[in-house]
Amino acid sequence: MSYELIGISVLWLFLFGYIIIASIDFGAGFFNAYSLLTRKNHIISNIIQRYLSPVWEVTNVFLVFFFVGIVGFFPSTAYYYGTVLLVPASLGIILLAIRGSYYAFTTYGKLKSHFWTYLYGFSGLLIPASLSIVLTISEGGFIDNTSAGLSLDYVALFFSPLTWSIVTLSLTSVLYISAVFLTWYANEAKDEQATALLRKYALIWAFPAIITAGGIIVELRVHNELHFQNMLNVWWMFLLSGILFAATVYLIWKKRNYGVAFLLLIGQFLIAFFAYGISHYPYLLYPYLTIAEGFTNEGMAIALIIAFIAGFCLLLPSLYLLLRLFLFNKNYVQGKIK
Repeated sequence: MSYELIGISVLWLFLFGYIIIASIDFGAGFFNAYSLLTRKNHIISNIIQRYLSPVWEVTNVFLVFFFVGIVGFFPSTAYYYGTVLLVPASLGIILLAIRGSYYAFTTYGKLKSHFWTYLYGFSGLLIPASLSIVLTISEGGFIDNTSAGLSLDYVALFFSPLTWSIVTLSLTSVLYISAVFLTWYANEAKDEQATALLRKYALIWAFPAIITAGGIIVELRVHNELHFQNMLNVWWMFLLSGILFAATVYLIWKKRNYGVAFLLLIGQFLIAFFAYGISHYPYLLYPYLTIAEGFTNEGMAIALIIAFIAGFCLLLPSLYLLLRLFLFNKNYVQGKIK
């Protein structure tokens, strides 16, 4: 395996880790705000707060690793994506800052305001929407490369069906992933009311998530035929992902093995995510930039690969300890200790 393939695989793994952890975080914030709006906060707010309290400071670690790595492994991405993503990336950073401020003020300042709860909750849906624009841009057709430099065609981007397909998938996936995890978490807390409500949310958002995923494939057939044809070459991966989706929904429907259901969900998204990445190969930005063209020198690549693998080996035990000592500590999850 070449260094560029190792590099992009490591980065893709970090990005996947961020997607799962951040989706739980964003969805939990939305459900917390929505429950307050529908006067059901007495049912699930305690469960959500118990989850958020230990993890809010580590959510963005995977994202930081990814951004550092993408520029380190593929320096050319800084030129191609740096200018054109100024607006959507700035929006994402502002929203992340708002959420970080909410965490800090509520955790250490005991801020109790419905306005901030709503702002925090609904901003969690705008962050994946703004960041997912990168996937749309990477499919090509939205960047003009002229003698004056690169420019993003905002009109074409805004009115593209592919854009809204990917944005919708990001929203439905966030809510689906979060609802499945929180159902498991509430069940571990022996909170039957919260488990029932979150299970309902999981089933509600399951089918919009899978339908919008299929919609992206349909839109790619029109927008980027090469990527669509490459997807057909890994059809078996998408089929396997669909089987895992069906198994997840079945377990949730039957009110059984919520922990297994969440692991199946992770497998579903992992396979689909890597199938998407494989079918997008070798382009980082179609048709301007490929993995081979944008890769760094060999010495830098080896150093980065070692550093990122070491970082991943440190992150996994840290996350395990976080889960073991806090999130799934029997006394903590049941609210017996703060």
